[in-house]
Amino acid sequence: MISHIKGTLEEKFGNSVIIDVHGVGYELTVTAPDFESLNLGDEVKLYAYHKLSETDESLYGFTSLAAKKLFELLISVNGVGPKAAISILSLASPEEVRNAIANADSAFVSKAPGVGKKSAERVIVDLRDKVGLPTHYGATEAHVPGAKPESDEALDALISLGFPLKEATAALDGIDAALPVDERIRLALKNR
Repeated sequence: MISHIKGTLEEKFGNSVIIDVHGVGYELTVTAPDFESLNLGDEVKLYAYHKLSETDESLYGFTSLAAKKLFELLISVNGVGPKAAISILSLASPEEVRNAIANADSAFVSKAPGVGKKSAERVIVDLRDKVGLPTHYGATEAHVPGAKPESDEALDALISLGFPLKEATAALDGIDAALPVDERIRLALKNR
């Protein structure tokens, strides 16, 4: 299984990027916020999800491990495939999408192209208890083109240590986000 791909960003088109890794180009479908934040010629590392079926082989890339884990949760929902999951994650940062699901904001989820009201409600019902507590309440705003996606390095670190998304989110709940990443991780592990 391909866990991540690290190399030079060679091309961008549609909602895909091509990363050159020692002369081999890997095409990955990415979210809109990730697409906008990646620059041609930069050394990049994308966490990868490799979809393999009888008729298709695709790679999906994410700048954060939290986004990849949320993508995996989304595609576990009956009727939500990789394209719909990418569409949902393109609405905002992974944390904002996670928060919308935790707040049962089906109106926000249904704004994603190709995701209807019933699919959005199914996402909420299936994942609300799996994504952790909301970090703030109320409606979530859709992604603003040109805005940088937010990534929580402490959340990514806890997930890479083996915490499920829900437990990693709960462990960081109540810890000041302004603290250095290593301090937030230490406090989250201590409070566990």
